[in-house]
Amino acid sequence: MKFAHLADVHIGGWREEELKNLTIESFKKAIDICIEENVGFVLICGDLFNTSIPQIDLIKETASILNKLRDNDIDVYFIPGSHDYSPSGKTMLDVLEEAGLATNVMKFKDNKLIFTKDKTGTKLTGMYGRRSSLETLDYQKLEKDHLEKEPGFKIFLFHTTLEEFKPKDLEKIQGESYSSLPKNFNYYAGGHVHYLFDKDIPNYGKIVYPGPVFPNNFKELEELHHGRICIVDDKLNIKRVDIKLKDIITFNISVNNLTPDQAESKIIKEIESKELKDKIVTLRIEGELASGKISDINFKKITDNLNAFVILKNISKLTTKEFKNIEVKGDNVDEIENILINESMSEVKEINNPEKLAESLMKVLVEDKNEGEKVADYEKRILNNAHKILKNENQQT
Repeated sequence: MKFAHLADVHIGGWREEELKNLTIESFKKAIDICIEENVGFVLICGDLFNTSIPQIDLIKETASILNKLRDNDIDVYFIPGSHDYSPSGKTMLDVLEEAGLATNVMKFKDNKLIFTKDKTGTKLTGMYGRRSSLETLDYQKLEKDHLEKEPGFKIFLFHTTLEEFKPKDLEKIQGESYSSLPKNFNYYAGGHVHYLFDKDIPNYGKIVYPGPVFPNNFKELEELHHGRICIVDDKLNIKRVDIKLKDIITFNISVNNLTPDQAESKIIKEIESKELKDKIVTLRIEGELASGKISDINFKKITDNLNAFVILKNISKLTTKEFKNIEVKGDNVDEIENILINESMSEVKEINNPEKLAESLMKVLVEDKNEGEKVADYEKRILNNAHKILKNENQQT
C-alpha cells in the first residue's frame, strides 16, 4: 500500500496570471506523479483553493484534474484548510465531494469524529484549519479516546502549526501542541505551514509536513524554488518528489547610499549577467537611497527586455532619507496579522486583557457573509457584534 501526501496547493492564490496558471500546472503534474507511482490514495491536507469560493474556471480545471485520479481508481481524501474553510459550512470543496471526486474525512457522528475507511483498509479522519489558528479551540474540545483505541492502520489529517516544531521565522505565530492530536495513529498528514518536516514521535507516529505544491509568495519562491509532494510506502518511508516546472533566479541587490540613477545602473548590470529566458525572476532591492525618491528608479526600464517568464520585485526594505518604511517581518496575511496584534497590544495599558480583546474582535471580523445575506446586513451584523465586545470591555475597565 502506497499513498501520496499533498498540502497547500492554493489554487487561485497568485495575483500574477502566469503564476496562477503555474499553480494549476504544478497541481496537474503532482497528480500525474501520483498516477505514475500507482498510489492507493491521495491526501490533500488543506488549502486546495486559496479561498472558500474560487472562480468557476478554477473549479472546473481542478475537477478535471481530480477526475484523472478517479479514472485510475485512486481515491482522494481531504480536509478544509484555513483558506478554503468557510464558517458558513459551505465551500466549493463540498461540490467536489458531491461530484464523487474527493471525500472530506472530517466527519462527525454524535459530536464525535468518525473514521472514513479506504478500500486498502486504511482508516482516515482529521481536523480542518481555520483563519487565525482558531481551530485550536476545537482541538481543546475534541474527544480523542475512541480515536486512540481504534485498531488498524490510521491516518490523521490536520492543518495546523505545531508549536514544538515550528521554525524560527514562525515563532510569533500561534500554534498548537502536538499533544492536542489524538495518539496512536501511524501517520499524521499535516498542512498549513509551508516547510518540509517529518519526525517520529513516541506514542503518536510519524508527523509530516510536505511543503506546498507550488510556492505561494515571494519569500517561498526565493527559498523553496519549487513545490513538492510526499510519496509514502507501506513502511512509512517518505520520498519527497519535486514539482519543478520553471527555473527560478533570485537577486538580492543592495543600493545603499546610491542615487536612483546609480541604483538603476547597478541593478541592470547585475541582472544582465544571468540568462533569464523563460525563468521566474525574483528581484529584492534594499538599502537607503542617498537622494531622491524610490519612484525615481525606472523599474519598467529595468525589466522590460529581460525575456523572463515572470518578474517579481520586492522593495519593502528600500527606503529614502526623507521617508523610512515601517518594517514588519512577515510573508503572509496570517503571519503579519499575528505580529501586528502582539506588538500593538504590548503598548496598550488601559485594557485589562488586550490580547483576549484582539482575539475576540478578530473572530468577529473574519466571519463570512451568510448565504443570502445582503452586504449591508452583513456589515451591520459585524459592526454590531464588534460594538458589543467593545462595550463589554468598557464596562469592565
